[in-house]
Formats: sequence, structure tokens, C-alpha cells
Amino acid sequence: MKVTVVGAGAVGASCAEYIAIKDFASEVVLLDIKEGYAEGKAMDLMQTASLNGFDTKITGVTNDYTKTADSDICVITSGIPRKPGMTREELIGINAGIVKSVSSSLIEHSPNTIIIVVSNPMDTMTYLVHKTTDIAKHRIIGMGGALDSARFKYRLAEALAAPISDVDGMVIGGHSDKGMVPLTAHATRNSIKVSEFLSDDRLNQVKEDTKVGGATLTKLLGTSAWYAPGAAVSGLVQAIACDQKKMFPCSTLLEGEYGLNDLCIGVPVVLGRKGIEKVVEIELSDAEKNHLHESAEGVKKTNGLLEL
Repeated sequence: MKVTVVGAGAVGASCAEYIAIKDFASEVVLLDIKEGYAEGKAMDLMQTASLNGFDTKITGVTNDYTKTADSDICVITSGIPRKPGMTREELIGINAGIVKSVSSSLIEHSPNTIIIVVSNPMDTMTYLVHKTTDIAKHRIIGMGGALDSARFKYRLAEALAAPISDVDGMVIGGHSDKGMVPLTAHATRNSIKVSEFLSDDRLNQVKEDTKVGGATLTKLLGTSAWYAPGAAVSGLVQAIACDQKKMFPCSTLLEGEYGLNDLCIGVPVVLGRKGIEKVVEIELSDAEKNHLHESAEGVKKTNGLLEL
């Protein structure tokens, strides 16, 4: 199993690290345009192998896509990160050109690869890959919902004063501060609805804290977060590589599901060796449906800024 991660910055390096530590891939290729940068990150990570007990080979390359050939899974993290006060949508002008070029180069050398998009605005970048390549839709996946759901579960556990392993919850919709739809009515603690433990006001606070999870970290760190995004990507990659049939909310091209068409947005999917093996349609309340469709309108508005 060969995995390529494009972009050796904080998010890309975290992706490579978590994938390697889980030790299910034979090789991770880390690619960056900055001379020697990916090579340095790869060397540093390889020097942890004996300490962390993994045998995955991590290779760093400077803008040489021939070294990515025959990758089973490719992850695109490249692009400019958010700064404090920026929205994900403000990144579209620069990142669209980068993602278009990167996806084309990856597919040239790995025509059967599965692509996971991390670059922001993530739903629109995922849609861009669909529109500018000819690979099947089940092989193009946007990461955002997996990360947003992890942040949701963190906030739920915090509110419940419970271990996070007790908690389950999901965020659908667009990967943006206004577009996320945390499904509080579906969230549980050991199969018991969290509404049994938390007031409506506290649940609403959890929802709002989740929606600004990325912005909160950007303000604190001065740039986008990287540990949780890297871990989210590694979870998706492992589910595909190991054919786990695990369910994650991911950005996928919808063609009628949830009453939506011709856009990529976060909904539950089953991930296996073929990529997205099933889009799961769950029953939503009228309020949740409305929020999802409002989110979709926001994503379509951002998609309209693309030059296809």
C-alpha cells in the first residue's frame, strides 16, 4: 500500500506521521514544492521509526511526481492555510489553482488512485477535482466532516464530563463555520441520547463551539490546526487501505441524495477499498434538513467563484 501526501507543511507532515505510526502502509511519499523541505520532514519522521515501532518507509521529494507513481491513495493538503480572521472561502483564488495542478499531476502518474482533499475551502476544492478530472466520483473524497465530527465529540465529552470513548456524534453539511450541521439530536453517550444529560442551552453551546472549532484554533495558534486534521486524514486512509467499511461523514458528490445535486458536501459514507462505497441517507428532522440545504446554498455560492 503506497500513500502520497502532497504538501509537507504542518497538516501534511501530521498526516504522514499518523499514517506511518499505524503501520498499515508500506510507503508514504511526502511531496512539497520547497526544495529539500519534504526530504527533511521525511528524514526526521523516519528517525522516529525505531522509537515508535513502525516499518512504513517515508520518502520526501521536491516536486517530482514520478516518485508518486502507482500510489493507491493520494492526499492533497497543499495550499495556503487560514490566518486569524480569515474564512476558508477566502482561500479559493490561490488554492483552486494549486489543487487543480496537483490533482492532474497525481492522476497522470497514478490513474487508479483515490484522492482525499484537505485543502480549503474543502467542499469546493473537492468539487473542483470532480469537475477537472475524469476519475470516478467514489474515488474523490473531501475530509472535512471527519474532522468536524471529532471536534464535535470533543465538545460533547467536555460538556458531559465524560471520557471521549463514551461519546458518539456526527457533523454533516459544509466544512465552514456557518455551514456545519452538528447532529445534536443523534449524538449519544453509550447509546443514550445526550439530550438525556444536557440541557437545550448546553447542547446549543456545544453546537456553536463545534462550528467555530477551526476558527478558535486559528486565533489561538495564528494559523490552521494540524494534529486533528492529520489524524482525521489518517483515519480515512486506514479505512480505505484496510477495507474497513467504516462510516465517516465526508464531502462527496451528491446526485439526488438528501435532495441535493451537483455539489460536494459532507454526508455519512461507508469507506472501503474502492473509496466511497455507499452514501448513507439518514432520517433528518425538518430543522436539520433546512440547515443542510442552507449549508448547500453556501457551498454552491462558493463553487460559483471557481473558474472551471
